[in-house]
Amino acid sequence: MAEALARCGNPSSPHAEGRAARAELEKARATIADALGWRHDVILTSGASEAISIVASRARVEGRRVGASEHDAVIAAMGVDATTIPVDAGGIAQLATPETPTLIALQQVNNETGVIQPLDELAAEARASDSLLFSDCAQSAGKLPLPDADFIAISGHKLGGPLGIGALLVRDVATLAPSGGQEKGYRRGTENVPAAAALAAALETRAFAQAMPRLAALRAKLDDEIKAAGGIVIAELSPRMPAIGAYAMPDVSGASQLVQFDLAGIAVSAGSACASGSMKASRVLAAMGVPPQIGACFVRVSFGPQTGEQDVDRFLAEWRRIATTAGARAA
Repeated sequence: MAEALARCGNPSSPHAEGRAARAELEKARATIADALGWRHDVILTSGASEAISIVASRARVEGRRVGASEHDAVIAAMGVDATTIPVDAGGIAQLATPETPTLIALQQVNNETGVIQPLDELAAEARASDSLLFSDCAQSAGKLPLPDADFIAISGHKLGGPLGIGALLVRDVATLAPSGGQEKGYRRGTENVPAAAALAAALETRAFAQAMPRLAALRAKLDDEIKAAGGIVIAELSPRMPAIGAYAMPDVSGASQLVQFDLAGIAVSAGSACASGSMKASRVLAAMGVPPQIGACFVRVSFGPQTGEQDVDRFLAEWRRIATTAGARAA
């Protein structure tokens, strides 16, 4: 990113500096596609939220269906008229084959629980009606193989890249209405070459993908120790992304836990990071039928490539301290 910042050309300009910037941008685009195993179009955006908005408003199909546990950005972009796809107690979408072609929005990995949707199965149901499948892969890109979807949204800062960069992966641009401007006419605005170069560099390291087996073992240890300490593992029986864990500490609010963990130098979230500051009840857990008294007591724990066993041990020690203190006060 620093190297690209040293070059100031606009990639849409025809002069030498602009051509150099264009070459850098296209190199980054090709690296992103290669690292993700994507063989179709890559539209660079300011992040996953913009990618989501582009698809929701411009996919060339009439209907809109959206999973009940989707990120708030997807729910908002798909609109109030979108049909809700329910999820079961494990957070798995219960998609029935649509009667007419529609845009179906289902994330690959839930941002609060880590639940992985069986998107390859759901894609077959979607295509039985000539529908288009759109998957928010902000939590999974660069970590898990991409799903068989028509549109995929990714976010740079979720996989080690900088803030303010993402991409929309499009299987067939004919299914998306153009807007004019840059990115082959599908996104307006000067391209962010330094951020695109940084996103490509982050993906090229494959740091998250390589860490997944090790993180799966760490998360399994955390699950076991949380249960032994009287906690609850949310969606324990569902397939879950190794880099996310959701846990409830009965009788201790998520907000209280967040503050106490923060004072101990441990960063966790009370739900989605985008909504954690509002301290509202989790819409995702409510959709799964989790009782409100449990939903109010959960925190989300995230793992990265640098997370080690000592980090898990330190978290567990603080978890036990908070739970013990709360139990003593109740007694």
